[in-house]
Amino acid sequence: MSEPQTGDTQIRVELTKVRSALILVFFGVAGFLLLNWAILTLRGLLLTIFLAWLLSVSIEPAVSYLEKKSWRRGLATGAVISGISLSVLAFIALFGQLLFSQAASLLTTAPEIIKTVIDWVNRNIGTEVDPQQLIESLNLTSSQATDLATSLAGGVLGFVSALFGFIINFLAFLLFLFYLSTDAPKVRRSIAQALPPKQQEVFSRIWSIAINKAGGFVVTRVILALASFSITAIFLLLFGIPYWLPISLFTGIVSQFIPTIGTYIGIALPALVALSENLKLAIAVIIFGAVYQQFENFILAPRLASRALAIHPAIAFGSVLAGGTMFGAVGAFIAIPVMAIVVAVIDTYLHRYEIAEV
Repeated sequence: MSEPQTGDTQIRVELTKVRSALILVFFGVAGFLLLNWAILTLRGLLLTIFLAWLLSVSIEPAVSYLEKKSWRRGLATGAVISGISLSVLAFIALFGQLLFSQAASLLTTAPEIIKTVIDWVNRNIGTEVDPQQLIESLNLTSSQATDLATSLAGGVLGFVSALFGFIINFLAFLLFLFYLSTDAPKVRRSIAQALPPKQQEVFSRIWSIAINKAGGFVVTRVILALASFSITAIFLLLFGIPYWLPISLFTGIVSQFIPTIGTYIGIALPALVALSENLKLAIAVIIFGAVYQQFENFILAPRLASRALAIHPAIAFGSVLAGGTMFGAVGAFIAIPVMAIVVAVIDTYLHRYEIAEV
């Protein structure tokens, strides 16, 4: 009689294990779906928080400098954020109307510029490219260009009206930025206190790597972008190239935040616009781009080498593509510092061996 009871007990134990495993799988799948739903739903908020953290580590050197000068950290953070905000507002006040009016005109005349360039190429190189087909493939028909231009034609007032719907997100971004910067030491200590001593050391090292890499990337790229924009704008203005302000802004941003090919894309737009005027202007723009690139590579960039990212161009370019696919333009911007942090952490803890001679 004892053997059947033992068999029944084993079956019940096995059934209990299976039931427990099924319950675990069910809750695991449910938790994954819930987490996936939360990430998709709160993607905008999470992206805002991450951007605020990225900028907070970028302004950390300035905040720390003021803090060493006996400023309270909250006051130092507010002063730095106010300085950046006033600089942006001053730029908009000085050039906003001109920027948006030129951008609207550029969008309106984009089909005609492309047609002029293609006609020149066909005439001088002997190709037979259909300009109208190319314009349609680029979604730059006259009606579409006019619709885009209309959204910018209102100048600064139109721009402010368009941004009205994003005021809440912008205020949230500033709020997160302020508190992430002001309370950075407290946040770091609070997280570290929840970890065992060995993990605290690892966390502190990763935190420092993240600040150095992410902050260094943003500061370096912004400085180089400002330099590229300013010098390009002066050159285009002096040579009388139309739409010089939005074109130079495009060149400054694209050349610095798209790795490897960004420089060529950045100079291609002003060169095409110049070619629609005459060949000599286009040649002058290409020569300028080549000369400025040498100036940046051998004079300007080395001075910022301490903040440069040690990341392979192929990895950087792949990161931009992945970030852009998942989160759009903002994702492309933050992809490189994120990947730089990952690579730096791996390099810190990856043990490398000497290659054995075969």
